[in-house]
Amino acid sequence: MKFLPTTKEEMKSLGWDSIDVLLISGDTYLDTSYNGSALIGKWLVEHGFKVGIIAQPEVDVPDDITRLGEPNLFFAISGGCVDSMVANYTATKKRRQQDDFTPGGENNKRPDRAVLVYSNMIRRFFKGTTKKIVISGIESSLRRITHYDYWTNKLRKPILFDAKADILSYGMGEMSMLQLANALKNGEDWQNIRGLCYLSKEPKEDYLSLPSHADCLADKDKFIEAFHTFYLNCDPITAKGLCQKCDDRYLIQNPPSESYSEEIMDKIYSMEFARDVHPYYKKMGAVRALDTIKYSVTTHRGCYGECNFCAIAIHQGRTIMSRSQNSIVEEVKKIAETPKFHGNISDVGGPTANMYGLECKKKLKLGACPDRRCLYPKKCPHLQVNHNNQVELLKKLKKIPNIKKIFIASGIRYDMILDDNKCGQMYLKEIIKDHISGQMKIAPEHTEDKILGLMGKDGKSCLNEFKNQFYKINNELGKKQFLTYYLIAAHPGCKDKDMMDLKKYASQELRVNPEQVQIFTPTPSTYSTLMYYTEKDPFTNQKLFVEKDNGKKQKQKDIVTEKRNNNNYKKR
Repeated sequence: MKFLPTTKEEMKSLGWDSIDVLLISGDTYLDTSYNGSALIGKWLVEHGFKVGIIAQPEVDVPDDITRLGEPNLFFAISGGCVDSMVANYTATKKRRQQDDFTPGGENNKRPDRAVLVYSNMIRRFFKGTTKKIVISGIESSLRRITHYDYWTNKLRKPILFDAKADILSYGMGEMSMLQLANALKNGEDWQNIRGLCYLSKEPKEDYLSLPSHADCLADKDKFIEAFHTFYLNCDPITAKGLCQKCDDRYLIQNPPSESYSEEIMDKIYSMEFARDVHPYYKKMGAVRALDTIKYSVTTHRGCYGECNFCAIAIHQGRTIMSRSQNSIVEEVKKIAETPKFHGNISDVGGPTANMYGLECKKKLKLGACPDRRCLYPKKCPHLQVNHNNQVELLKKLKKIPNIKKIFIASGIRYDMILDDNKCGQMYLKEIIKDHISGQMKIAPEHTEDKILGLMGKDGKSCLNEFKNQFYKINNELGKKQFLTYYLIAAHPGCKDKDMMDLKKYASQELRVNPEQVQIFTPTPSTYSTLMYYTEKDPFTNQKLFVEKDNGKKQKQKDIVTEKRNNNNYKKR
């Protein structure tokens, strides 16, 4: 099967009279492993289920969403690869004109709060349906308990209440969705499946109770308490189930799905994908996202960096789940044999490229530590960092026929490179020599230690040491390549002076005028968003300055990016 069917004609060509699962997505249908809906769909088909997909359906008419008919088992809704509000609005709440996951690039297909809209469309256009409505993807996953919503500036209920859906699949959902499909097919109880949430009239015995939605609304300290408990129960080994009362019902969150073994990761990524836009949608225009992901390869999932502004730890987990070298090599070989392949692999990586194959043995056995992080404030001695495995993989990939260049575009933790006394320099030299072109992108996010501490990031001394090593190796290799720095303005705790100090440090120490600066966006289910809403440091309970005026947020960004004397800002 090259594509999942999206029309009745395609369905019938497969010999199907009906489908078991109907996927509905806020992205267009890109058949790649980077598209969660395509990945889940192909996984279910691999296990004997008939799956169809409707991408970006028209919201006011039934024609799109009903064209494959009612599924036998359930509807599965995703807002897309990005939360629909993040996709539709900038950090200063301006409407985005472009959407890289929409044909033609114009942002005119994805509704605000796509999960809610699509769920309500099912209720409207499949009147009286008894089939389960399942919401999933990052938009649902990060909104599964009471959460702060930046766009309305208030706490919202767990999304299951607003969506009028039956089930929420959170995190990486291959196993939970497959187990759910099997349970519904066989008429079995599904309410104990890991990785699922649902609503109940009663709390569940032995599950931890979070402060209620009403308590969170009334008391910001209660919301902090709820988030701490929520965050600490995201590890599949140590997590307990959670309950949260909202009005007269309870959200029930089962413990997360178990971490995937290397064997399961290999099976998931060995499935066949067209690596293209489905023809039904391709005729509507080019999809910019395809340029990046068409020839990209995922090596692993998860991140133990736990930056406070990032939701990867909540969504993908803090445990690295890696594929085998052989699996990755075989995928690149298949890409290299593609007729129109240009010779360049756009990316080989994951949330953090150099976490591939690196995990704490203690964590794999006992679960994530409740009282410390793997990399902050300093790397835990139990995490043994050795980049040799990654260097071996890259050398194997370079030898594949028809391969010209293997790029690493995913983020790299430079502090891990510095910590690896055995192979860190070897890995960095390999990257500089063969896997970047002109520049290497890194994300220090800030340079002032106070703000870095609030972000959960290492200090600037580490950045300076890495910068010196990078340029030293470039000189040794006779290359003229540069570092590009990704930075954040207006993070909770950050004032104009901090941005001025950042500008000064970048100019005097890094010798750059930064251009890649983004304004902090408070997205659901991160510690930085908790700081933004409560105006407190949740780890110390100390009051925190938070810039909430969008004009002044823009000013913080301009301090760094505009080529003018910073004294101008003191006069404003």
